[in-house]
Amino acid sequence: MRRSMTNPLRSAFFAVSIAFALVGCKNENGGGTKAPPAAQVQLVSAENPDTVLAKLNGKEIKLKEVDDVVGAKIKELDKQKFETRKQGLEQLIVQSLVKDAAGKEGKTEEQFLKANIDEKLPPPPDAEIAKVFEENKSQMPPGSTLESMRPQIIGFLQQEQKRQIAMKLFGDLRAKAQVQVLLSEPRVTVEAKGPAKGASEAKVTIVEFSDFQCPFCSKAEPSVDEVMKNYSDKVKVVFRHFPLDFHEKAFKAAEGAACAEEQGKFWEFHKTLFANQGAIDVNDLKTHAKTLGLDTGKFNDCLDNGKMRAKVDADMAAGRAVGVNGTPAFFINGIAISGAQPYEKFKEIIDSELAK
Repeated sequence: MRRSMTNPLRSAFFAVSIAFALVGCKNENGGGTKAPPAAQVQLVSAENPDTVLAKLNGKEIKLKEVDDVVGAKIKELDKQKFETRKQGLEQLIVQSLVKDAAGKEGKTEEQFLKANIDEKLPPPPDAEIAKVFEENKSQMPPGSTLESMRPQIIGFLQQEQKRQIAMKLFGDLRAKAQVQVLLSEPRVTVEAKGPAKGASEAKVTIVEFSDFQCPFCSKAEPSVDEVMKNYSDKVKVVFRHFPLDFHEKAFKAAEGAACAEEQGKFWEFHKTLFANQGAIDVNDLKTHAKTLGLDTGKFNDCLDNGKMRAKVDADMAAGRAVGVNGTPAFFINGIAISGAQPYEKFKEIIDSELAK
């Protein structure tokens, strides 16, 4: 039987894998319908789109019809399953690397981790320990003293340092080993249709679904800018609209950006909207168009008559078809990442794709 991961190693690994609260604007609407009493339900697990899942008064209900209703949730679950497996795989890789390194030094895994992580942590100053105690003693157990709480406070103050040291240790061990990860991420086919920037013949294409009223979408822009700065000759970014229904100004802002695209000024308009998210009502959109030197008569007519509504609707339908239910949502060669992710997350996937 495989020995379970030791507590020190588990603690060290999770010190590295603390999840960042990178959130996006998200639709939370669930929904579904109750099966009529006359429905005949057959339990199946096939993935063939034409598989019959139920019969209702002689009428067949197929898998592809169900997926039209819950496809976005299924894709999200597939992504969660992959991320869970990936985390488990990383734990096993780290466990093996630490075990091998400890054996070479004639140490147990616990001794190796203590020597390479815990003993490299500088003790926090007494003044900082005392400050944390005073600021939090009302929430501590009755009778707590500075000395009795010192170990817990030191552990709290060293948490981030421990994470950084553990991250470097595991990274160094991995760099010296021959690690080949064969677990592949789920991909979806996303049409790269819309305003684009970067390499015209790119090995990596990023399709972004975004909402001009979403604060997390604007927070993601620096990461996209960094991608363009470092990979403009290898990567193409394509923008698609996904205004969320609870952002009342977002749909019209998307139409405005599409009207600006008609005059060759999409990216300028895009930048202006994200820089001025508090000023995106109809009058603001027209002001932005004037400031950017667009033909205001043509722009205003386009915006007022809803000329680009169908275009925005088509983008939203394409997004829903590939599981988008919040913004920003990115697909890097079909690999989905959600939320205002740091540049490093983009770089990791881009480099992997370019290396293939």
